Amino acid sequence: MKSASLARLRAVAAVALLASASAAWAQKPPPAVQPEAPGENGGILGVEPKGPPRPTPRLPDGKPDLTGFWKPLRDPSKPGGNIGKDLPGFKLPLTPAGEAALQHNLTQTRDPEALCILGGIPRHDASGLPFEILHTPQRLGVLYLYTTYRLIPIDGRKHEEDPEPGFFGNPVGWWEGDVLVVDSIGFKDKQIWIDENANPQSDAMHVVERWSRPDADHLHLDLTVDDSKFYTRPFTFARTWVLGKPREGLREFACNENNVDKEHLGFGPGPIRPDGNRGYLTDKLPDNPPPPEFYETKK
Repeated sequence: MKSASLARLRAVAAVALLASASAAWAQKPPPAVQPEAPGENGGILGVEPKGPPRPTPRLPDGKPDLTGFWKPLRDPSKPGGNIGKDLPGFKLPLTPAGEAALQHNLTQTRDPEALCILGGIPRHDASGLPFEILHTPQRLGVLYLYTTYRLIPIDGRKHEEDPEPGFFGNPVGWWEGDVLVVDSIGFKDKQIWIDENANPQSDAMHVVERWSRPDADHLHLDLTVDDSKFYTRPFTFARTWVLGKPREGLREFACNENNVDKEHLGFGPGPIRPDGNRGYLTDKLPDNPPPPEFYETKK
């Protein structure tokens, strides 16, 4: 009898405890999941972190882990989106054929990305938009804002013997110490610009990227472009990104769905200012902008 009474008391106590916990839970619900951090400038641009550098995260094989959401830094002294930003006068070393190809792009082609065509490499390396990297010991996945991805094998394979031309080419990667080298050939030579300023590329282009993560918050690139058809010599490009805030990352971007005014796009990238950036040279917008009919193509 005593054991039965004790069991009943324990059961009553358990019920009371559950009721008390339920009441407390109802009064104080668990904290909601925090929304993604907005970041600076709508989450596009990064900000240099404060404090001492944090150590580089590494994969189980000891190599730097390049995984992260990487945001560009703005350098006011350099043009954005210009693959020639590090060259004198921001001018690429064009061959006569390259100059002719540039003039064709400026006067006969519309910005491929404005038509929802993949930007490819090296244009995405010069882009002012963030991107995300997912890194495994065998493969590197790079995810871009335009719902575009790039897959880079780093498992020791060689280039394909006759690769199908692509916007991102045929890449292979390998490690040189803590630097990931990505070597790409097999690029398209049509419907593609090398950067936002309409500079051209040919099917002979060879791109070598050297990626490094010197600490937890920085990703650095040293790029070399070699295209003997359109450029008199190889040229280089370098830049650094910073790690996004916790919970920041890419979201869905439907280019085709919103690309409703492509017939009104003009040829080329528009004017290139002396500072190497795209855009009209003006201090401010007019007080009385013209009506929409002003921009329509004359019949």
